[in-house]
Amino acid sequence: MGFRRGFKTEANDIARDVRAELGLRTTDPINPWSLAEYLTIPIIKLSDFGTDAPKAVSHFSQTDTSAFSAVTVFHGTRRTIVHNDAHTLARQANNLSHEISHGLLQHPPTPALDEQGCRNWNRDVEDEAAWLGAALLVSEEAALAVVRQRLPIDEAAERYGVSPELMTMRINVTGARARVQRFRPRW
Repeated sequence: MGFRRGFKTEANDIARDVRAELGLRTTDPINPWSLAEYLTIPIIKLSDFGTDAPKAVSHFSQTDTSAFSAVTVFHGTRRTIVHNDAHTLARQANNLSHEISHGLLQHPPTPALDEQGCRNWNRDVEDEAAWLGAALLVSEEAALAVVRQRLPIDEAAERYGVSPELMTMRINVTGARARVQRFRPRW
């Protein structure tokens, strides 16, 4: 992942600003459903399409759940997120945070498919949304607090509504363990 200069700092700042706008402390968990509502981004569950597209819903919610996580659909400048509610709540939170991040970063809409009918994928844009999405869920300050409090990863992940893998990743990329260790008294 090669981010543009200053992006990681920008993502941390956005995570702080969003929490402040929602009246949360920097270490508080964030609810992506509430954030989407605050940003007036409607969320539609994949299962809501069960009557209109039962085969597609069955495929993505039972047969191959990893094939579809979430997508932002545009109508003019309005965004709507469609997400796979067959995923675990932690995965849904990550999926929604990722899509919300596209909006916060003002990523423009692009066609879903290219000329050959393949997924239109912009690695830089997707990496930015993934990074910010994770930072929204587990802020830099939250990662530091988890390490300072010596919370087990599973407990911390549950507190923040994320997977243990995402919690571990945020602790690692923020350097939380090393940063906390530097300031621990040596008795």
